[in-house]
Amino acid sequence: MKIKLNRQSDQSLIHQISNILSEKIRAGFLEEGSQLPSLRTFSKENQVSLVTVSKAYALLEKNGYIQLKHGKGAFVRERKQRTSTKSKNDYNWQLAIPDYIHRSQYMLNVGIENSIKLSSATIHPGLLPSTYLSKEIFQVLQEDPQIVARYGPVQGDYAVREAIKNYVQQHCQIQTKPQEIIITNGVQQGIDLVARTFIGPGDIVITEAPTYTAAIDVFRNRGAHIIPVPIDEEGMQTEILASLCLTKKPKLVYTNPTFQNPTGTVLSEARRNELLELAQHNSFLIIEDDSWNEIYFEDNPPPPTIKSLDRNGHVIYLKGFSKALAPSCRIGAIISNGTVHQRLLSAKSSADLGSPLLTQKALIPFLSSNRMNTHLEKLRIALEVRRDQTIKLLEKYAPESVTWVIPKGGLNIWVSLPSDKNADEVLFKAQQSNISFLPSSACYPGEPQYNHMRISYSYPDHQELEWGIIELCKIITLYLHDIK
Repeated sequence: MKIKLNRQSDQSLIHQISNILSEKIRAGFLEEGSQLPSLRTFSKENQVSLVTVSKAYALLEKNGYIQLKHGKGAFVRERKQRTSTKSKNDYNWQLAIPDYIHRSQYMLNVGIENSIKLSSATIHPGLLPSTYLSKEIFQVLQEDPQIVARYGPVQGDYAVREAIKNYVQQHCQIQTKPQEIIITNGVQQGIDLVARTFIGPGDIVITEAPTYTAAIDVFRNRGAHIIPVPIDEEGMQTEILASLCLTKKPKLVYTNPTFQNPTGTVLSEARRNELLELAQHNSFLIIEDDSWNEIYFEDNPPPPTIKSLDRNGHVIYLKGFSKALAPSCRIGAIISNGTVHQRLLSAKSSADLGSPLLTQKALIPFLSSNRMNTHLEKLRIALEVRRDQTIKLLEKYAPESVTWVIPKGGLNIWVSLPSDKNADEVLFKAQQSNISFLPSSACYPGEPQYNHMRISYSYPDHQELEWGIIELCKIITLYLHDIK
């Protein structure tokens, strides 16, 4: 098994090997019960010492990913009850075909069907304007039946881009033009387009730690050298980023500054300005992933978007509309300037030749009317109620050693176990009770912290949320008691 190691990285080879193999195990690329290469084989294939491989395997065992069996070797730890024998189809030969998928954690953590999805940072369907949007789609089809027979422009329908221009001016204080907007299939495609345009093997990408799982997947699969910068109550610690810029040359900084996923923190206005100044001084790009700017609580809007402060085209702004309106529509937007915009548009044309026209058209009346403001006001109230419900349940049922950050908006609460505990173990037990959450191990581009979990209160209904949080607190209590 040959893996790609970065010998210029600040991270030790031991931790690189451990992290790469743990990511492959979590993604299912290495199956439960399968045997890892021997120390000698792994050492020879990857040109590292036997001691390094031995310490990496020991670290994997400590973190619960493998079992070391004396005289037999290292095996991926089995967690599920096996109910069937080996499949009649033998696909093991496929392992000899190299691929370029280094990490795929997002699909692993979406939650199983019919479970209480505390893992799902999406909004309950009952809180979305589905009936209205369905009528709009029907109306578009009635007025223009031939729309299903046409491709839309690669950049996106002009009327939609005009509506988005007006929307971000009102809600995000961003001055832009339809010509600077590209319609995407959600924010995730925006991240992917930026990465495939500007990031190649060895390029330095800075992210928050922890950060959005699927963004790590994209950057890792482009071969980027990802350097994490820790966050605190004011978001990304820009003084650490400034120090890094003295010795490194980042090409891109990815930030989710407003109600950050997964922690819910907000980058302070002072740090937003510092980040932009660093970008100007060091000539790097900033991806501002702004999915939840409008979902604030207690009538307390967040600081201005970084893009609204940008005067020289350093910020590539990503905005999503599907989660708060209609997830199946998958509508997002990239706002950028200059040649960066032209290059992103070229990447979009290579990716899909343009987003579906019908769903774009259906959003125009909503974005262009007061319905959107009314919807957002109701959504803020509903999600604030769910947040408060979750906090009260945690205060009542969680063990004293468990802590959490109370978010001022967004969909998630970041919950922390004692520092020496492992949320992956809790997740395994929770899944047996049909409950899912996002473990922190999936949210770090470098050496992960294992003792946190992201709980999303936005998807379950009130009854499911109450039962799920109470049951999860019981599982955590039993876990902390059992391992003492």
